[in-house]
Formats: sequence, structure tokens, C-alpha cells
Amino acid sequence: MSIRTTDLLLGLQLLLLLAAANTAPLVAKRILKKKWSCALDGGWHFLDGRPLLGASKTWRGVLAALLLCTLIAPLLGFSLGVAALMATGAMAGDAIASFIKRRLAIPPSGQAYGLDQIPEALLPLLLVQQVLPVSLLMVAALTLLFLLLEPPLARWSHRIGFKDRPY
Repeated sequence: MSIRTTDLLLGLQLLLLLAAANTAPLVAKRILKKKWSCALDGGWHFLDGRPLLGASKTWRGVLAALLLCTLIAPLLGFSLGVAALMATGAMAGDAIASFIKRRLAIPPSGQAYGLDQIPEALLPLLLVQQVLPVSLLMVAALTLLFLLLEPPLARWSHRIGFKDRPY
């Protein structure tokens, strides 16, 4: 099986849109500070007494992901529908990871390698697979690339003062 140039280009475009979806909440937090920082879970706690998701998962972040993906998707040749799938999928994957981390007693913004990357990459890629010619192999490869690239990019973002933590 050979890798076609079109597959490589599509993979790169999807990685860029995925990065936009996952970076948008950080950009919004940086620009807006505490403004519009309404928690997704509404401050509710699960049966174990821990927060459902935690205060770091906000509606501002979800809206920022939708907005940034909507702006960037057409530049990458994607429809607004693809933008919406990537943004909501990434934010849903991030929320799922946060829910699991709270159950494991990992605090909000606590580090959990793999759990911090895989759901927020895998879920949106599986969603766009329904409307784009993306194979399961490409989904797996892009998820693995995101898993490998996100930690060094997070450390770099921390070094330049963009992120509060190096993960």
C-alpha cells in the first residue's frame, strides 16, 4: 500500500484543524482572562464527590474552538460542517478525558500522558471520517502523531509563556 500525496496533504490539513480546535480554548483564556469562564459542568459533582469535569473546562473554550475552526477550515479547504465536527469532537474528547481524570483523582489541569491527547484527537477524527475520505489507518496514524507531537509543542508553548504548565 502506497501513501498518496493527497492523503499526506489531507492528513496535514486535519492535523492543523485539530491543533486549532485544541489551541482555541488556550487562546481565549489568554485574551479574555476570567471573562466568560463558565464551567461546562456547572459546578456539579459526580457520585464520588469530585467535580464532573472541573472549572478548567468552559463554555468559552468550546465556543472558541468552534469559532477558530470555522475561521480556519475554509482556508484549509474544509466545509463549515467539518469545522463543527472537529471542534465539537475535540472538545467532547477533552471533556471525556477530564471526566476520567477526575474519577482517577487527577486534579484539573493535572497531567495524564495519553489520556490528555488520545480522546481529543481520536473522537474528532472518527467524526470527520463520516464525511471525508479518511481511512481508519489514517485516523490511527494522525492520533499517534498528535500523541507524539502535542507534548513537545506544549513544553515549547510553556517556555514562550503561552501556557501556564509545560503539559
